Amino acid sequence: MSLEKVDMGDLSKNEGTSIMHLPDDCLAIIFNGLDSRTDRNSFGLTCRRWLHVQDINCRSLQFECSSTVLHPSSLLTNSIKGFGIHTFQLHRLLRRFQCLESISLSNCTELNDSGLTRLLSYGSYLQKLNMDCCFNVTDYGLSLVASGCPSLMSISLYRCVSITNKGLETLASACSSLKFVNLSYCSQISDKGLKALTHWCRQLQVINISHCEGISGVGFEGCSKTLAYVEAESCKLKPEGVMGIVSGGGIEYLNVSCLSLSLLKDPLSGIGFASRLKILDMRLCRTVSETSIVAITKGCPLLEEWNLALCHEVRLPGWRAVGLYCKNLNTLHVNRCRNLCDDGLQALRDGCKNLSILYLNGCPRVTSVALELFKFHRADVCIKEIEILCIKPYLELR
Repeated sequence: MSLEKVDMGDLSKNEGTSIMHLPDDCLAIIFNGLDSRTDRNSFGLTCRRWLHVQDINCRSLQFECSSTVLHPSSLLTNSIKGFGIHTFQLHRLLRRFQCLESISLSNCTELNDSGLTRLLSYGSYLQKLNMDCCFNVTDYGLSLVASGCPSLMSISLYRCVSITNKGLETLASACSSLKFVNLSYCSQISDKGLKALTHWCRQLQVINISHCEGISGVGFEGCSKTLAYVEAESCKLKPEGVMGIVSGGGIEYLNVSCLSLSLLKDPLSGIGFASRLKILDMRLCRTVSETSIVAITKGCPLLEEWNLALCHEVRLPGWRAVGLYCKNLNTLHVNRCRNLCDDGLQALRDGCKNLSILYLNGCPRVTSVALELFKFHRADVCIKEIEILCIKPYLELR
């Protein structure tokens, strides 16, 4: 639909009904039907009333400094140029766009707590908030979000280093509809704050605690069965913490790559209780025990993709267990596994009947003869000599 220039001077001469007589809800339908960004921006230039219709139909707001800039063709988005946002600017924008459902403040490093006060008046529709790298926002600022945004379903606090357990507890108790929470690199968050989140937010589906050194995982104990997606890269998980993660029974994706493993006890055997697990990233778990490998193979029959790259302590019994029990495995990563040998490769060849992709390179104990035999017997498997650093699945909140 294309928008033509309206001659306001001719309207007074027209005794019939014109587009200017349409109610606001009809104008909103017209506005939302415009497929050109230029037309949508021109809509508000017609008159103040049309500008108001445009403003109340804006659903998403982000800034050029944001690391999550939406596609330019996004129809319900206003993109504000600049390398940061200050309090007075955000206040003016929130007064103008009063029905926002999504705001990205990512990389707005100058923003402080006072910049969020207008959410108390204009945050009732907000469902998604990105505050990545908002270093100056503290627990008080998060309490303003909690009070003003009762409908919040998604929040990202990546590298919000001033946020503590107190702020997270306030947020969790006020925003019980939260489904997505990113706490990666939040250095002051511990299991206490995580416990409040899993206790109050019973619709929680996704949580990222990567690089949170103060979290052992015990805060997950008793989590909702809706929790299906957990990122815990470079964490110091304890055995009881891993059991807490899987305690809800709904885990489908788990990333424990680069796990800081204790030399005394390997915590990963508890993953074997995640019977619905489909994707497991254990890249760089260098000292994972074969006990854990066997427990996972037996307890996760739905496993479709498994990253074991650089898991050096997986030896022949572990590879045999993968071949014997992982009947549903489609994709396997074994890059640079020092103890994958010819017999281990044969176990994978003979056992993993649904395997279609094998990422394999840098395995010094695998000979060229064994590799050629694998290719001969399993022509249906594509062997890729590249290493994938991330196997994160496409995420869509339910």
